[in-house]
Amino acid sequence: MEKLVKLKKIKRKRKHGFLARSKSHNGRKVLKRRRDNKRSKLSL
Repeated sequence: MEKLVKLKKIKRKRKHGFLARSKSHNGRKVLKRRRDNKRSKLSL
């Protein structure tokens, strides 16, 4: 069970994490929008 949970966390991070967001042009737009709204958490 533990391995599956960890794998899911890794997949989630890779898809929605900060680095994934900052790599793509649209991801950077997402981060900018969230910064403009003064979000405390920009991404996972």
